[in-house]
Amino acid sequence: MMRPLMPSAPPARKRQSARGVPIVWQLCVAAVLQLLAVLLPAPALAASNHIAAQLLAEGPARPGGTVTLAFAMQPEAGWHGYWLNPGDAGLGMTTDWTLPAGASAGALQYPVPQTLVVSGLMNHVYEHAYAVLVPLTLPADAQAGAVLPVRVKAQWLACTHEVCVPEQAELATTVTVGQPGAPDPRFDAWRAALPAPLGSKAAFQLSGNLLRVAIPLPQAVKLESPHLFVATDRAVDYAAPQVWRRQGDMLTVELPRAKFAPVDPASLSAVLRLNRAGDGVTIEAAPGAVPSGGEVLRDAASAVPALPWLLLAALAGGLLLNVMPCVFPILSLKALSLARAGESEGQARAEGLAYTAGVVLACLALGALMLGLRAAGQEVGWAFQLQEPLVVAALLLLAVAITANLLGLYEFAVPGFASAGSPQGAFATGLLAAFAATPCTGPFMAAAMGAALLLPTLPAMLLFGALGLGLALPFLAIAYVPALRRMLPRPGAWMVWFRKGMAMPMALTALALVWLASRLAGGAFALSLALLGFLLVVVLMVLGRRQRHGLGSTKQLVPALLVLGAIAALGLPSVVRAPTAESAGLLPSEPFSEAALAKARASGKPVFAYFTADWCLTCKVNEAAAIEREPVRDAFAKAGVTVLRGDWTRRDPAITRYLTAQGAAGVPLYIWYPAGGGAPQQLPQVLGPDTLPALAAAK
Repeated sequence: MMRPLMPSAPPARKRQSARGVPIVWQLCVAAVLQLLAVLLPAPALAASNHIAAQLLAEGPARPGGTVTLAFAMQPEAGWHGYWLNPGDAGLGMTTDWTLPAGASAGALQYPVPQTLVVSGLMNHVYEHAYAVLVPLTLPADAQAGAVLPVRVKAQWLACTHEVCVPEQAELATTVTVGQPGAPDPRFDAWRAALPAPLGSKAAFQLSGNLLRVAIPLPQAVKLESPHLFVATDRAVDYAAPQVWRRQGDMLTVELPRAKFAPVDPASLSAVLRLNRAGDGVTIEAAPGAVPSGGEVLRDAASAVPALPWLLLAALAGGLLLNVMPCVFPILSLKALSLARAGESEGQARAEGLAYTAGVVLACLALGALMLGLRAAGQEVGWAFQLQEPLVVAALLLLAVAITANLLGLYEFAVPGFASAGSPQGAFATGLLAAFAATPCTGPFMAAAMGAALLLPTLPAMLLFGALGLGLALPFLAIAYVPALRRMLPRPGAWMVWFRKGMAMPMALTALALVWLASRLAGGAFALSLALLGFLLVVVLMVLGRRQRHGLGSTKQLVPALLVLGAIAALGLPSVVRAPTAESAGLLPSEPFSEAALAKARASGKPVFAYFTADWCLTCKVNEAAAIEREPVRDAFAKAGVTVLRGDWTRRDPAITRYLTAQGAAGVPLYIWYPAGGGAPQQLPQVLGPDTLPALAAAK
């Protein structure tokens, strides 16, 4: 954190005799002199400052007219000055004018500032030459031809990334009373750097820990790296990510409120930076309604790869999902379909196309739903469906039904998950595989899905489709490449035993979903869900018995399933409870929040932030193999690493915003913040056992 380096005390005068003066009084006098030296530094010359300042007047002005003055500020290389609201640290300019009688100086007018983040603190600065303009109104009775003196004592703060120095200067200029002269090109350039008035009233709304602002801005205005600089101190968290959305000619932004003692402004003044060239507009906002939803804007200058590369990444990510832990329980369904694919070329291709259609359609539907929810103002990310207790309940009952079918307790030809091969069965298998196999992000997939949250709708949907195609690619290749099909064993009696063996992973999936239900909605919800699963098995066993005896089953099955569905729909929501706090793991950690991250980074020590969810098998594998280990604990303790854990099992808007800001659509996500406030490092989705100890040792 930057610490002001105050000027040294004035040289000491020649010592007087201290005889008769108690030593305590000598110490007190010395302390007072030192304090005065700090609080009242000696006047500084402009030439000796790290930011050289000059006061200029644009030209003559009529009596009672207005002339523009300029503080021309020239920072040395590596130094910077501050906007009127400096942000988390710093100080704007203060002035003390000495003017002719009847003259008055207006408010300081600053150009659009830049953002500078140092040790997690956001500053609003100028790292280049800039000018602060001031309108000066001349006395109405000023005589033509008179030369009016203008003096000012100005104070400001000059900083580098490591040190700050308070500076001041006594500046002077003159203004001639008379007809205005030719325009001064310097002042024209300085005025062009000022933010233009918006011309329309904006509105702001306090919503929980967010300050939301609606800005009427024509859709034709191009935005690049937009940023809202709020003039009101302690109204917002300056360093937190700003989420921008657009609905036609209305631009909205969400800003987290200040972490400590936030103010509730009666009105809001701000500057909207439109692009990195420094163009901007001034905003005056009053309390009012702020619309929700809209298309999330991405930073056109951010490091988002080109769409063809993103499509390749999504395709590769979907392909690798076939070997990720998230997908292992679903492989049993694919295995039976792959074995059946050897029966005939036509059947194999039909099943391959149907399976691919099911996978791609499911990925497109999930992507469209996620984008729609985000456009409506919901903070959701990839695998949002597994954050909803009732969705998990539906998946559990489906897993129970599939397990019973694989065990042969009953036969269900449509959709035919494990019965004789059919395009309908392959399509249904593809739907289920995509729905249950995409909770976690894997290699290549994270960048593609993160970009999908920022891209316009059509490119984003192309990425979701490419993900589904990658997931279905192995099955599709076997369907269309005879050599691959010939490598599969021929159908036979072994398939009956194989089918029953493949019921085991599905049963384990059902048990895992019961555990996830307890984590999402409490023990009562999980117990109720387990009882419903048991009743479903009983109904399906009765159904299978009637099937084996050649008796009709549809009339008896439908009412029983409807009763179970009614019990689930009416009873389960009433037993949903908030999840209990998780017991501490082997690696000591704190819950993630922006405030905790800022505090940890301000300490100057390394920070490891990891984001997980109970439904993410990749996360759990990483935690067992690379995080919750004694070598990691010992290495982190030695290096003083602060660990922040973000649990995304249930929907958490704060974590979703952070994931979005990091370009990630889901979990796992691992971020390493080095000691001393260095740039953060995003780690791979699959961690090795030595990854974290090596980072801690390097600090």
